[in-house]
Parts: sequence; structure tokens; C-alpha cells
Amino acid sequence: MDTPLNASASTAGGLVSGSVFEVPPYQREYSWREDEVREFFQDIQRSLDGDSYFLGLIILTDEDGKKKIVDGQQRVVTLTLLASALYHEANKRGRSALADRLKADFLTSINYETDGSDARVVLTDDADNATLQKIISSGVVENYSASDDTVSAEIVKSYRLISRELAEDLKVDPFRRLGKWTEFITHKLYFAVFVHPTPSSAYQVFEVINTRGRDLTTADLLKNFVISQVPSARKAEIYDRWKAIADKFSTDGANNFVQYIRHVVTVSSGYVLPKDLFSFLASRSEQGNRTAPAPLALVETLEFRLPTYLQMVDPSLAGPVGEQALGVFRALNRLNVITVRPLMMAILDAEDPNEGLRQLLQLVVRRIVVGNLGTGNIERRFSEAARKVHETGNWGEALQDLSDLNPDRESFVDQLKKRSFNKGVMTFIRNSIVSKSITPDSYYYLHYIIPKNSKGNHGFSDGELSFWGNAIGNTFLSTKEKRASNSEDWGAFKQLMFPLAAPGEFVAELLPYLDWNVDAIRAWGAFLSEQAAEVWYA
Repeated sequence: MDTPLNASASTAGGLVSGSVFEVPPYQREYSWREDEVREFFQDIQRSLDGDSYFLGLIILTDEDGKKKIVDGQQRVVTLTLLASALYHEANKRGRSALADRLKADFLTSINYETDGSDARVVLTDDADNATLQKIISSGVVENYSASDDTVSAEIVKSYRLISRELAEDLKVDPFRRLGKWTEFITHKLYFAVFVHPTPSSAYQVFEVINTRGRDLTTADLLKNFVISQVPSARKAEIYDRWKAIADKFSTDGANNFVQYIRHVVTVSSGYVLPKDLFSFLASRSEQGNRTAPAPLALVETLEFRLPTYLQMVDPSLAGPVGEQALGVFRALNRLNVITVRPLMMAILDAEDPNEGLRQLLQLVVRRIVVGNLGTGNIERRFSEAARKVHETGNWGEALQDLSDLNPDRESFVDQLKKRSFNKGVMTFIRNSIVSKSITPDSYYYLHYIIPKNSKGNHGFSDGELSFWGNAIGNTFLSTKEKRASNSEDWGAFKQLMFPLAAPGEFVAELLPYLDWNVDAIRAWGAFLSEQAAEVWYA
């Protein structure tokens, strides 16, 4: 039978001493940093002479005689660290009765079956929990550096900070201050306690609270939802599997992990706005005729696609993808194009994936030259194409549906010779020209023959260089990243930069130009644009 719904106020001593607490897998890890821990300590410190201090709401479920912390882990763990610091200070200063009281109320409970003791607060992760229990038992915390950003290290850093702050506080009158601290956290520190009947319903309350003004990330919410929906016997397993996937994105941040989840979901479900991802997966919003994957199926799909996706992010990694596909990955990364990753995953599942990826890359570059890829509607169309490939197993029809995004050769040449592009795009296109490949093996450095910010007019009328300075007709590829000094006029450029030309650069075709002006840029741009068309419309 479900525990009756119960909400009440409780002192910290009364709450903690009456139960054993566990942090379930769907809770986010301990994440408080130095500023938050210091603020927690100092707020309580300033309140010691007052009547009470309110620590906020804590959400619990009551399962098998243990309280599962659905929301409030950061405060409960930090309070445990404070109680542990007080306990070790009391022992060190000979206040054994006070130490025993702190230990019984906040740190350990008697196990009546074994006559041993159980921890009052238990963390999900074994390493994190071992760190916390060692702090409680001995107060000794070695082998963690300031640069370590693991959860265990954050617990250690928090304990060290609290210990330092407490030692400073006790200097004037340690005997009296220890008593005041212990009395306050036991009898005058309050929680609002909300005990919910079931984990799933408690999770819904947790979600509502944490999406109303608190900084809970989409990654946190997704993890919490997925793990809360699996059977109790599998929660720890699914937590470990989810964490193993998320850890692959730890250096890039939670947003890139969420982006990965959205891209994987897109393959089978079509376009989902970033802001709608959680509500779609939690089945809290309608998305036409699309069906969100079940939580376990989502985890399995994330695991399955992870090696390939990591190679999309970093083609130097080992994985299942061959060299031809990796060449496309490298090209799209240089162009900073991410929106087609779901479509690439779908194409890799279909027949003749290498040709499909080549055609996709051609479409992307042609579109960048003539238009842009930076609209939500275009991302939606790529996403729906991914879904179609996934459902049919054929990429040809899906790419044909995108043919209106694929300009003809004449439009490509016309736009390329006169448009300005960012340096990354221009460098990629120029390298594709000299290598005669849409996936160049080598990349050389792009220089503008007469830089836009060059002093003097160099034969250009007012405004001409600012317009034509970033056009393809004003570019040159070199083997050297650094431009030769004093090479900002045409004569010096030919003398100093031509010997540094990249392999395949058209030095012989440039030599006849006696002056470098708008007419030269137009002519050179027309030549290079035709060369690019030979590559991209082969």
C-alpha cells in the first residue's frame, strides 16, 4: 500500500536521526561548488544566535524503511559534511558526549540485526559514497587535487572548505561554539519535508519544482525521467549505462550531450525543437504522428549510435566508420555544419552509405555557397529526411526531396565569384579546388592577397576593397600560416608569397596579372569559381 501523502516541517536533527537516506540514481550528482558551500556555511553561522534557519523543501519517498531523496541532495550531503566536521572537531577537543550525539543523529544509525552501524546518508555512486563514508569515519581525505572535477573530488573540496571555515569559527571559544553549532543544527535548522507515495509521482513533483526558476538542465531532467521509469531492480544498472554515455561528452558540456540525444531521437522520430525534447520524450506534448522511444529503448539506441557519433565529432577516433565516411565528417566539421548529423546516421544505416554521404556533402556545400543552412526550416527538412531514410532504408528519395535546396551549377558559379564568406568556409572551398576533391586530405592556409584592413588604397577606389576583400578572387593558399612581412601590395606579394604557394595553387595563372585591382579580383574569382564547379558538380 502506498504511503499516505504527507508534508510537514521538521528539524534537521529530527529528520535525519529518524531514518536512513539514499540518493536514487535519477538524482543528479553532488554538484555544489565553493561559492555555494561557503554561502551555506555562512548563512547558518550568521543564524546561530537566532531562533531558527529554514533550509528549504526536501522531497522524499519512503521505500523499504529508507527515505529516498528525490530533491534536496545537495543540502543533505552538505549538512552531513558539516555534521562530520563538527564531529571530528568535538573528538579532537575532548567533547566525546557531543561527538557521540552528532554521530548518532547525523552520521550513523544502529543496525539492530547485526549490532553494527549503517550510514545515515548513502550516495548512488560507489566511489562517491566511499568518499563520503571515509570523511565521516576518519575525516581524512587524501589524493584529490584542486584540478580534479569528479563528483568525489567535489565532495572532498566541500568538506575541506567547511573544515577550514569551522576551524576559524572555533578559534575564540571552541568549547562553547561546538555546543552552539550542534544545538543549532539539531534543533533550530528546519526543512519543509514532502513525503510522496511513489517514486514516479515524486518525480513529477520534482520536475515541476525544478523547472520553475531553478537551474536544472535538460540533461538532468532527461536522466531523471528515464531512470524513474524503469523497474526498481534495474535503476542502478540504467544509471550506470546513462552515466557512461554522458561521460563521453563531459569535456564538451551537458549541452552537447543533449544535442546528441536530440540527434539520435531525430533519426527515428523526425524534427524536435531543442526546447521540446524533454516534453516529447516524457510524452507530455503531441508531435503529430510521431512516437517517442520508450526509456529503455532510448538508452539502447544511445549506446548503439554512440561510437559513430563520437567519430562525427572527432574523426580521429577509432570506431566503426570507414575512411570515406570519415572524410565527409572532417569536411562538415571544417564547415561547422552539425544539423545534418541525424541524416548522416540514417544514411550510414542504408545501402551504399558512402555515396549517400558524398551527395549530402555536395548538397550542403552548394547550398552554403548559394544560400545558407542557418534556418530552422532547413534543419527541419534535414531532420525529416533522416526519418524517411530510417523508415525506407533508402537515401536516394530523401535527398531528392531536398533538391530545391541544391542549386544548379550556373547559380553556384555566379554566387561563389562575388559573395563574401567567413574564412573557414573559404579555406575549405579553396582547398577542395587545389586538391580537386570534396574531401581534401591536406589543408593549407588561406591568405587574402590584399587584406581589407590594409593601409593605403592599393589602386582600389573607396569601398571597393571592403566589398571585394573577402571574395574568392582575392584569395591565395600558402603552406605557411603566417603571412610574409611587408607583402600587402601586389608586387611584394608575388615576390614573397608565391614561393610559399600550396601544392596545386595556380601560381602560373596569377603571374600574368600586372596589377591587383577590382578587375583582377573579378577575373581571378571567375576562374576559381569554375574550378570549384568542376569539383562540386563532377
